[in-house]
Amino acid sequence: MCGINGIISNITDKQERLSRMNAAMQHRGPDDEGTYIDEVVALGHRRLMIIDLSPAGHQPMTTPDGRYTMVFNGEVYNYLEIKKELDYPFKSTTDSEVILAAWQQWGVDCVNRFNGMFAIAIWDHHEKQLTLVRDRLGIKPVYWHYTNGQLVFSSEVRSLLASGIPAKEIDTDSLVDYLRYQTVQAPATILKNVFMLKAGNILTFKPGEQPVLKEYWRPKVNPVRDLSYEQAKGDVRKLFFQSVERRLVADVPFGAFLSGGIDSSAIVGAMARVSNAPIKTFNISFAEEEFSEAKYARHIAQLNGTDHTEIKLSPNDFLNYLPEALKGMDHPSGDGPNTWLVSKVTKEAGVTMALSGLGGDELFAGYPIFKRMQALHGKQWFWKMPYTLRKGMGELLSKVKPGVASSKLKALLAMPDYQFAKVFSVSRQALLDEQLGGILNREVLPEHHPANYLQDLIVNKPQHVLSNVSIGELTTYMQNILLRDSDQMSMAHALEVRVPFLDHELVEYLLALPDSFKYPASPKKLLVESMPDLLPDYIVNRPKMGFTFPWRHWLKNELHGFADERLYSLSQRDFFNETAVHGLWQQFKNDDPTVTFSRIWPLVVLEEWLEG
Repeated sequence: MCGINGIISNITDKQERLSRMNAAMQHRGPDDEGTYIDEVVALGHRRLMIIDLSPAGHQPMTTPDGRYTMVFNGEVYNYLEIKKELDYPFKSTTDSEVILAAWQQWGVDCVNRFNGMFAIAIWDHHEKQLTLVRDRLGIKPVYWHYTNGQLVFSSEVRSLLASGIPAKEIDTDSLVDYLRYQTVQAPATILKNVFMLKAGNILTFKPGEQPVLKEYWRPKVNPVRDLSYEQAKGDVRKLFFQSVERRLVADVPFGAFLSGGIDSSAIVGAMARVSNAPIKTFNISFAEEEFSEAKYARHIAQLNGTDHTEIKLSPNDFLNYLPEALKGMDHPSGDGPNTWLVSKVTKEAGVTMALSGLGGDELFAGYPIFKRMQALHGKQWFWKMPYTLRKGMGELLSKVKPGVASSKLKALLAMPDYQFAKVFSVSRQALLDEQLGGILNREVLPEHHPANYLQDLIVNKPQHVLSNVSIGELTTYMQNILLRDSDQMSMAHALEVRVPFLDHELVEYLLALPDSFKYPASPKKLLVESMPDLLPDYIVNRPKMGFTFPWRHWLKNELHGFADERLYSLSQRDFFNETAVHGLWQQFKNDDPTVTFSRIWPLVVLEEWLEG
């Protein structure tokens, strides 16, 4: 796990600019720093030692024949299997060198052999060409900017800006996206002309030419045939255990985040069974008992004999940490401080790598949106009714039972027809377009919706509605909020986070299964029934709480002043309507059911990021 940087340009001060870029993300790799610079290219690297702690793992790495130079961030878990197929004079035991050797032997096609999370940059000295590759699920980030025949890239936006090449200029289209979804959907970012390489994509670039983008993997439904539910359970268990075991390869102490929910409990249970050493587990609990999951985490820790650490958090503790946590946020997002805090505790306990339960909800139908989308998909006849009647029904419902759900249903019924991708996109919005039109001093256009690219991923088969929702979740909320936040907030503490549920082999298998195997006899039916020995009834049947903070309470009390100051500052910016921003804040404080904390907090975060 590391950070990578690069400048491909004939400018003469690349050394100075690259040094600033490396310094801007020292937190990602405090163990070592490296650079390669010539007339055309400058590559930078910050190293966090995980596999092979010797100097032999230093980057940038160059092949013995001098053709390829590489910087790499992430882990390739099956590197030992790949290494057996390679004829190469290895000098280290790192997965990094295996990537470089595989590239020399097979070229760019080698990425199809990799199982892992990665952002790879390879400079071909013969062809004078840069290749950037991002892993299939978008676990590791890479940002880039192109202008005037030159390209600059980095693992973080702040490092990209430190180069002095792109400007910190807000993209107003992206601002619409951010307010809708608490994030900006890749490939866009909050900044104009700064892009995130999409998951499963490859970028190639030759100086003086335009960058070329190519997709090598996408989540899709390839239905399996003649498979019984019992067979599916066995396959899921095998793939899951294989994924967990692969992710325990490390030469540093490791542990796991343990919320006490189904996903993290399954991971800890599997770790305990495949590891030879006791597992370290970490949980955040709250002074407000109704938000605390600590007792469930304790049960799982005791069941699996883990070395368990619990941190109890009060509002004052959080308030003290909040400025530092937000400072760790490389790109604004509606989530993140929770991961920052648990990562801080984990790192301070001497752990350098931790496993997380991210992805379980998205793949095993754990969110309410799965049930909602299944219901809406079965009621497409609604959209065959006259438009005026549908619109009237929606308006009446929102008045009789005001709230987020009825507001969204009103927006859905006002759509001209039923399209799965568009219904999903609206269902996932925080602020609806009706609200956005008042807050922003600009027109809000329908084409900003991610529905446009989701439409290409959806398979219109009635037995795969849940897989379609999974694809929507994986390519929007998961990639652009959860994974982005997990990376930036854990790496703020030089902690590597691995996500077993997002093994692409497990993902491909689950997307191919019919809805009847997944939902809703019990929460996350397939996962629970595939791992009965890992998931006791008191974990499966307890109320779902989620790994979150009591934001609503805090924003009205301990964090009120903090939020109020930032919302006032935001309202003074040219992009926003001052009266509308103040009105939204007042609606929240007045307990308006249509304005929840998730509509307010992203605005607070945005202003804090803009001031940083």
